[in-house]
Amino acid sequence: MEIKSVKSFRLVKSEDLNHHGTLFAGRTAEWFVESGFIAASLYINPKHLICVNIHGMHFIKPVRLGQTVCFDSKVIHTGNSSIITYTRVSVADDVDNSVVDGFITYLFVDDNTKPKKHGITLELNTTEDIELNAIAQGLKDSVWKI
Repeated sequence: MEIKSVKSFRLVKSEDLNHHGTLFAGRTAEWFVESGFIAASLYINPKHLICVNIHGMHFIKPVRLGQTVCFDSKVIHTGNSSIITYTRVSVADDVDNSVVDGFITYLFVDDNTKPKKHGITLELNTTEDIELNAIAQGLKDSVWKI
């Protein structure tokens, strides 16, 4: 399958800030997981997806009150039952510069939450996708045998 990207936007409001007046990591994580979940659900019924690992969110720059952030997510690696997404976050008026990025692993599960095969195979057509896939494979190999 061809790699599909999904974008979602969020306005940073006062309730999203930490004690330094920048976007709270916990709120970022919530939006990060949601964006990856939406990307994964482009390929498979979301009823059977669960998040099992946030491999990391690398914060590059702070995000301030009133800024709009863009979460750009795509499935970048698939195993038998695992799906790894990559998300790149930028401020909407500066989409060429990331403020956060990272990977998340989801599992395709049956009604009893046991992993099951999903049958998804990705077509890696860009240098970036090939590089991100290799990173994701390394993350998967270091944590999961799925």
